[in-house]
Amino acid sequence: MKRKVLVVHGPNLNMLGRREPDVYGEKTLSEINQVMTEYAHQLDISLTAFQSNHEGEIVEAIQAAEDDYQGIIINLAAYTHTSVAIRDAILTLDLPVIEVHLSNIYKRESFRHHSMVSDVVTGQIVGLGAKGYILALSALAEMIPDAEPS
Repeated sequence: MKRKVLVVHGPNLNMLGRREPDVYGEKTLSEINQVMTEYAHQLDISLTAFQSNHEGEIVEAIQAAEDDYQGIIINLAAYTHTSVAIRDAILTLDLPVIEVHLSNIYKRESFRHHSMVSDVVTGQIVGLGAKGYILALSALAEMIPDAEPS
């Protein structure tokens, strides 16, 4: 049985590559997911990527994660700054969660400086573009134990 990691992408990340490429980069979400999947394979990790523009769907994905995954990477996008519901869902988990942001949220508009989840996640990576996802995956590979043989 492989170790499993869930990647949760929040609202508007489906528009990567077209939306403000000077801020978020030129890679599409599909390209980022592909690179992550290839790297996960090298780490003997099974990766599932999920994107939603809907807060409730993100909450439900997080709530269901503990039964199937050993770690989560999240980029909550705009919900980072507003969602108590997502924060509460993360609090129910007993597994590592890494928060990722493509841009450095602390060098942007002041309303982006506060993350509703930063104090309840295991770690946070900001401002390194798509590389942040790879770094998060590498960190999780060290945090989660090898899967038991089936």
